[in-house]
Amino acid sequence: MVNPGRGYRNEFRIIAGQWRRRRLKFPELPGIRPSPDRVRETLFNWLRDALPGARCLDLFAGSGALGLEALSRGAARVLFVDREARVIEALRAHLALLGAEGGEVLQAEALAFLGGPAQAFDIVFLDPPFDSPLLAASLAVLAQDGWCTARGLIYMEHARAAPLAVPAGWERIREGHAGRVGFALARRTNAALAGG
Repeated sequence: MVNPGRGYRNEFRIIAGQWRRRRLKFPELPGIRPSPDRVRETLFNWLRDALPGARCLDLFAGSGALGLEALSRGAARVLFVDREARVIEALRAHLALLGAEGGEVLQAEALAFLGGPAQAFDIVFLDPPFDSPLLAASLAVLAQDGWCTARGLIYMEHARAAPLAVPAGWERIREGHAGRVGFALARRTNAALAGG
């Protein structure tokens, strides 16, 4: 079932920023489930100071809700990565419709992308399909040197019943839940920051 219990009808709205209240549709594909408005509002309140001018990665882009919200609120660059051709096509159309500069779209499997050369991002959004092992696998790679700037942040969204442990050298600095969705923001520990 697509988007169980959400009632999204394959549409989401950008909450704030230059494209506030814009509604955008996304392909009806299994596993695409935009972060609820309440979750996105909380997340972007957490990111308020870090977002302006940030370089972001939306790794399991899906609807594009997180990356487009980031661009709307002042991120300098968002790389949207997804494996589905229909998703890529929709994301390109959204960027063109909004006249969004700084958005780049890449069709690739998440782990294949992470197997390539590392790129340093200020903020990484991880929102894979629920119950997928891809979240832990992606987080393990992204926590290594090269993928995040020294003060980079990683956002992760997961089933509330299955919280995820962060890798050594990282710590959760914020977390919350809404219904059956759990979400958290992580960064390197002070010791890791001091060392690198």
